[in-house]
Amino acid sequence: MTPLFAAVLLLVASGCKKELTTTPTTAVSESLIYGDVNNIEKVLNGTWAYMNDTYFTYANPGYSTILRTSDAMGDDVAIITNKYGYRDAYEFTLANNQTRLDAIWTILYKVINNCNNIITRIDAAEGSAEKKAQIKGQALALRANSYLTLATYYQFSYLKDPNAKAVPIYTQPTNSQTQGKPKSTLEEVYTLINADLAEAETLLQNYTRPGGAKYKINLDVVHGLQARTFLNTGKWASAAKSAAEARKNYSYMSAANYAAGFNDLTNGEWIWGHGQQPDQNTASYSFHFLDVTSPNSYYYSFMADPNFKLLFEDNDIRSKLFSWDEQAGREGYLRYGKFKFRPDETGDIVLMRSSEMTLIQAEASARNGDLNSAVQYLNELRQVRNAAPFSSSGNTATSIIDAILVERRKELWGEGFALSDILRTQTAVVRKPYTDATGQPVKINVKDKNGNIQSVSTRPHTTLKFPDGSAFVPNSPYYLFKIPQSELNTNPDINK
Repeated sequence: MTPLFAAVLLLVASGCKKELTTTPTTAVSESLIYGDVNNIEKVLNGTWAYMNDTYFTYANPGYSTILRTSDAMGDDVAIITNKYGYRDAYEFTLANNQTRLDAIWTILYKVINNCNNIITRIDAAEGSAEKKAQIKGQALALRANSYLTLATYYQFSYLKDPNAKAVPIYTQPTNSQTQGKPKSTLEEVYTLINADLAEAETLLQNYTRPGGAKYKINLDVVHGLQARTFLNTGKWASAAKSAAEARKNYSYMSAANYAAGFNDLTNGEWIWGHGQQPDQNTASYSFHFLDVTSPNSYYYSFMADPNFKLLFEDNDIRSKLFSWDEQAGREGYLRYGKFKFRPDETGDIVLMRSSEMTLIQAEASARNGDLNSAVQYLNELRQVRNAAPFSSSGNTATSIIDAILVERRKELWGEGFALSDILRTQTAVVRKPYTDATGQPVKINVKDKNGNIQSVSTRPHTTLKFPDGSAFVPNSPYYLFKIPQSELNTNPDINK
């Protein structure tokens, strides 16, 4: 059986603020919980809080764990490996970290089970049809997001083999006596995802989320999840259309906002995210890894590969975020100051932005043969980032797609897309030494604590091969998240 068989969390959320401690369903009559639409909404809010603000360890703070793991396994984050956190992911030894594997699996399947309870019981509850539609639509979309995440990381691309076995599917509430299911195929998982999102789209047509409550799933978030799903499954026209719908109400952020620390849910470009505050700050712990410039950041381990900096032009507003670390013991690391703690040591978590949707429009258009539109969307984003326009002259569909994928790396660094893009596009991790013309490490000049100039070697990637010594290749088993041993022990049918 899966670790989803746990108590439903009842957390009243107001602006996603916790106001009630957790209470197991065994202590409250299920008829009381699910008999009234207002109580069911508490289950939904509690599920969201559980998903994002549950510690397994300090390196596994809720759903952010998955996003950080994805980036640590990609091309452009050079992890400081003597720091606590994500060394196992960076070095492709994630399979040895049962705590992280348990955390990821448990988070996703507990969310699924709570959503299953809501979806299957809300129609019979007391309350208005409008309220039921709002809650059920959000639960369907949240379940779809969990299955989309599972399909993304536990099997290779759908376009490689839609019949490949991925993960078990549960659509009914489960408990400790429920027999675990075998894996379903990617085709079956994506069929459920598409069905859930289609129903959510219908149910949320008239829903307007409260001001500032971007943790709530509205129609824009549903369209964004559809765009991601269609991109994964090669439905290019649908991906572009859904992405356009998702971003139409969200303007691009200014240069000043881009440099402000990616920590504010009110940012006009953010479509979906999770808010944090001093008394609810578990997800903020991710900033201890991402934030490499604030003095209160503990681990500052997500440094940038110096080769990543070479992708940017000098006038690009994003290039201004790079700086060489000069602190003793860290000299020569390249800091990328995209993420910063707020003064109260919290930071909101970004989950979806309009820029991502623009890049989906660009990529989907290119893959669908509409190269002019692809370049138009690519340059729309490049223009607001003050980067030179990309010229379609002399470029093929392949070179245009390559340029769009590079732009995704530049724009979405640290937001959780690195490994998912590698798996989705069936490409290999690319990590290279950072050397001069003689093959020696590039040296830079930095100031020591006394203001004296010293020459130090730059510090690029330290893991350039898989643990067995082989080169990075597409569709490697090292890229896939492993099902935790605890699940294999309790669900003997999973691999049938």
